Amino acid sequence: MSALTSRRAYLALAAVQAADAAACVGPVAPVKKAFDDVGLPEELRPLIPVVKAASAVGLLSVVRFPALARLTTFMLTVYFVLAVGSHLRVRDISPNLIAASAFLALFGTMTVEGPDLRAR
Repeated sequence: MSALTSRRAYLALAAVQAADAAACVGPVAPVKKAFDDVGLPEELRPLIPVVKAASAVGLLSVVRFPALARLTTFMLTVYFVLAVGSHLRVRDISPNLIAASAFLALFGTMTVEGPDLRAR
């Protein structure tokens, strides 16, 4: 079992996604600025907290439904491909691009490895 395949990793990342979803509801000022910087249309912004909350639930599913948790990491990989692409499209070379790239690498690796099925 590696650190990325452990249930603890999935549960910790679920908490991160839930907190991020909460930050996107308002959104808080830095999130609004990030949305503005990449040109995210106003009509799409209400979907972001829903997507992030759903991803938190999907990551939490590792306890009972590891296949759903793995599907969630795949979908998060797709989400972060789009996020990185959005930053690059507008030439936004900022800490947000670095964070999105790190999450892309993290969730991509977790998708390939999948959750540890031995820890039941």
